[in-house]
Amino acid sequence: MLVVDDDEVIRQLIAVNLTLEGFDVVTAVDGKDCLDKVTEVGPDVITLDVMMPRLDGWVTATALRRNPETARIKVVLITARAQEDDRDRGREIGVDAYLTKPFDPAEMIRVVRELAGAPSSAFD
Repeated sequence: MLVVDDDEVIRQLIAVNLTLEGFDVVTAVDGKDCLDKVTEVGPDVITLDVMMPRLDGWVTATALRRNPETARIKVVLITARAQEDDRDRGREIGVDAYLTKPFDPAEMIRVVRELAGAPSSAFD
């Protein structure tokens, strides 16, 4: 798992929840940091904020999809941008899921588990 968000609190919230579910989690502070780490980390799933400095989530997701080494990684956009235009843009880029902030941690875990092909928790 690679968790990408410029907000320290949200980044840690996502990382802690996924770690408690048994995922190995690496974090990145923005899109540039994500692209620098992604080939080394080799995540099955990336959670990606949209509004970040340096490289935003749109540009980062597009770069991931265009690179043959990262094109198959599952991408979950987690963002405060909830308009239908934003969701459409995510679909056009080819992201796998779109969650809006504030998000339900249980829903985020369910989506990530499904995308990672992990078995459901006994609590699902």
